[in-house]
Amino acid sequence: MPDNQIIPIEMILPNKIPIIPLNGKPIFPGIFTPIMLGSQEDIRTVDDAMQADGIVGLVLVKEDTEKPGASDLHQVGTVAKIVKRINLPDGSVNIFISTLKRFKIKKALSKEQPIIAAVDYLEDEGEGPDEIKALTRALIVEMKQVSENNPLFSEEMRLNMINIDHPGKIADFIASILNIDKNEQQKILELTDVRERMERVLIFIKREQELLRIQKRIQSEINEKIEKSQRDYFLREELKAIKSELGMPADAKSSDHQRFKEKLESFGFAGEVKELVEQELEKFGLMDPNSSEFIVTRNWLDLVCHLPWKAGSTGDFDMKAARDILERDHYGLKDVKDRIMEYLAVRKLKKDAKGSILCLVGPPGVGKTSVGKSIARALGKEFFRFSVGGMRDEAEIKGHRRTYVGALPGKIIQGLKITKSRDPVFMIDEIDKMGTSFQGDPSSALLEVLDPEQNFSFRDHYLDLPFDVSNVFFIVTANTLDTIPGPLRDRMEIIQLPGYVDSEKLEIAKMYLIPKSLEKNGLRKAQVKYTRDALSAIAEGYAREAGVRNFEKLLDRIHRKIALTVVSAEGADKRKFEVDKPSLEKYLGQPRFDADDIKRATLPGMTVGLAWTSMGGDTLIIEAVSNPGKEGFKLTGQMGSVMQESAGIAYTWVRHHVAEAEGVQAEYFEKRQIHLHIPEGATPKDGPSAGITMATALVSLVTGRKVRDRLAMTGELSLTGQVLPIGGLREKTVAAKRNKVRDIIIPKGNEKDVEEIPDHVKKGITFHPVERMEEVLEIALPG
Repeated sequence: MPDNQIIPIEMILPNKIPIIPLNGKPIFPGIFTPIMLGSQEDIRTVDDAMQADGIVGLVLVKEDTEKPGASDLHQVGTVAKIVKRINLPDGSVNIFISTLKRFKIKKALSKEQPIIAAVDYLEDEGEGPDEIKALTRALIVEMKQVSENNPLFSEEMRLNMINIDHPGKIADFIASILNIDKNEQQKILELTDVRERMERVLIFIKREQELLRIQKRIQSEINEKIEKSQRDYFLREELKAIKSELGMPADAKSSDHQRFKEKLESFGFAGEVKELVEQELEKFGLMDPNSSEFIVTRNWLDLVCHLPWKAGSTGDFDMKAARDILERDHYGLKDVKDRIMEYLAVRKLKKDAKGSILCLVGPPGVGKTSVGKSIARALGKEFFRFSVGGMRDEAEIKGHRRTYVGALPGKIIQGLKITKSRDPVFMIDEIDKMGTSFQGDPSSALLEVLDPEQNFSFRDHYLDLPFDVSNVFFIVTANTLDTIPGPLRDRMEIIQLPGYVDSEKLEIAKMYLIPKSLEKNGLRKAQVKYTRDALSAIAEGYAREAGVRNFEKLLDRIHRKIALTVVSAEGADKRKFEVDKPSLEKYLGQPRFDADDIKRATLPGMTVGLAWTSMGGDTLIIEAVSNPGKEGFKLTGQMGSVMQESAGIAYTWVRHHVAEAEGVQAEYFEKRQIHLHIPEGATPKDGPSAGITMATALVSLVTGRKVRDRLAMTGELSLTGQVLPIGGLREKTVAAKRNKVRDIIIPKGNEKDVEEIPDHVKKGITFHPVERMEEVLEIALPG
C-alpha cells in the first residue's frame, strides 16, 4: 500500500476497545452527537481512550443500574471516535463523538468498569437488490411526510437524511431520530440484514404517522374549543356592552337582581320585613354566582317574591250560587253547608273577615275530603290540600332552617306560593293520625297555624319572616277526636259527620256514584239502569257501612263486568243493561250480609246496645249466662278498663235491685258464676255507654224474661241507678236504623241531641228518654 494513500478509520479499528455503558438509548453508526458523562469510571475510560487512539465502544445496558458490569450489557453496540472533550463546572464531562460501525462483544476482558472487551465488527448484508432501492425511496418519502408535520425535525435533519447515500445508514439515521422505545432501537441496531432493518424502520414510521394524525386531530379539536370559547367570550362581552347601552341587565345575576328588586319594591314592605329583605338583596348583589350561598339566597328571594304579600280583592259573593254548588256536589251534610253559608254571610257584611278553622269528624267514606273542594268552589277561592297522616317531623309544617342543605319551606308557605292567594282554602287531612318522634311534634307546630290569635304573624323556619295566614280558610279532617291533642282541638270548630242510612246511600248512588262510575269505566249513562230494589240490596247485603266508599267500589265492579260484556259480545255496545236485585249475585257474588245478620235479642240474657267507633256508629249484642258453682262474675270480649268498670257497676246494681224488686233470693248469685260476653272478641271495646245495656242483660238473665224485640239502648249507669248522658247519639242512631231498630232507650240528658238528628234518620224510630235504670227495665222487659 503506498505511503500517501488515505486509509478509512473503519479499516484500522482495534480489536480491543474500552466500553462506555449507555443508560438512555443506543447510538447508531454514522451519527455525530454529544454525550454527557457523570460517573468517574466513564470519565476515566474517556481519558484513557483519548491518550490512546480515541476509540470507545458504546453499549446499551439491559437494565438501568448505577455501576453496570459486563454481564449487564447487550452484546451489540456501536464503536465511536471521540472528537472533542469538554469539562463542565459540576465535574461531569461532555464529549463529542462520531459513531463508525456496529460491533459484537466477543469476550469481556474485564468484568467491572473500566470494561475492556474484545470485539468483532459487523458489516451490513444484502445491499444490492432493487428491493433495497425501493425501500430506501419509501423510507425517504414517508419520513419526509413525518418531518413536515412534526416541528421537532429541523431542516438540517431533512438535508442529512437526503444526502446519505448508504441504505443501511439511512435506516440507522431514521431509527435514531424516531420516538421509539430503547429496546426496539436495540433490536434494530442488532440487525445486519439491511432489508430487514429497513422494513422494521418503515413499520415504526407508519406508527409515527398514525400518532401524528391522532395528535393533529386532538389539536384541531382543542383549537376549535378554544376558538369557540374565545368567540363566546367576545360575543358575551359585546352583548354586555349592548345591554349596558340599552339600560338592560348585563348577565343572569344582574337580571335576577333587577327582577327581585322591582318585585320587592312593589310589595311596599315595612319594618322588620323590609330591613331583612333589603339586607339579603344587597348580599345577593355582591355574591359570586359560583358560590353555594348564592343559590340559597337566590331561592329565598325567589320564594319571597312569589308569596302573596298583598291582600287580594274581597269580591262579592252570590249566596244562591254558593248554596247551589254545595247542594249539587254533596248530598246531606247540612251542618257543613250551613256553616259555610254563615261564613259567606259574615264576609258579605264585613269585607275583612278573617278565615275560619273547621274540623270535620266522621267515619271513612262520608265525604270529608271531597267537601273541601266544593267549599273552595262555593267561596270562589283557590284550594290546596295536604295530608299529615303519619307525619313525624314538625319541619314539614314550619319548614327547615336555611342553614341545612336542601332546606325547604313548610307546607303552609308552600301552599300559599302554589295558590298565589292570601285567602285560599287549605285542607289538612288525617289530622288525628299524626305521630311524634325525635324530630319534633307536628301537632304542636300546628298550634300556631290554627290559632286565630297567633297566625296573623306566622313565622316559617325557612322564610323567617312574619306572614299573615289569618285569612286562610282551614278545613281539618279526622276520623276521631280521641287522638287529637286537647290544645289543638280547642282551636277548631268541630262538626260531626254521621254515617249514612240506606235511604241516603240510595240517593247518593243515583245522584253521584253511578254517573261517576259509568264515566270512569267508559260506559254511557243510557246503557245501564238500576232498579231501586237493586240499590237497596247493595246497601243492605254488600255495603253495610257508615260511608259509601265500598258502595262505590261495588258499582265499579258491576260496571267493569258490563264493560267486558260490551267489548266481548258482538252488538253488545247497543244493548241496554238493567241491574235488578236477582242479577246482583251474577255481578257481585253472594251477599256479605243477610237478614240473619241483623242483631236481635232472642233469648233471656241478651240485649242490643249501641256503640260509637272511629268508623261510625255500630250495634253490638251483649250476652249473659249463669253456671252453677262458686259465686263469680266473668267478663270476655276484649273490654277496655272503662267498660269493665261499667260491667262491675251493672252487676252490683242488679244484685242489689233484683233482691229487692224482683224477689230473687241472694242464693241465686252465691251459687252461680255469671259470665257476660260481647261478641266479636277480636275487636277492642271501651267506654261507659253500655252500662244500662249490660245491666238489662243481667236482669233478663236472672228473671228469665226476654228483652223487647227491635229495641236498642245506650246510656251510662251509676251505682245508684241513674242513667247518665253519652256521646255520639247521632252516629248510634244511624247504626240503629241500619239494624232495623224501632225503639231506642236514651238518657234524659241526651234529649237535646235528638233534635239535631235529621228527620229521615229518625223516621220509624221511637226514642225513650229515661233518668233511672228502673225506667229502662219497664220499657225493655214488659210484663
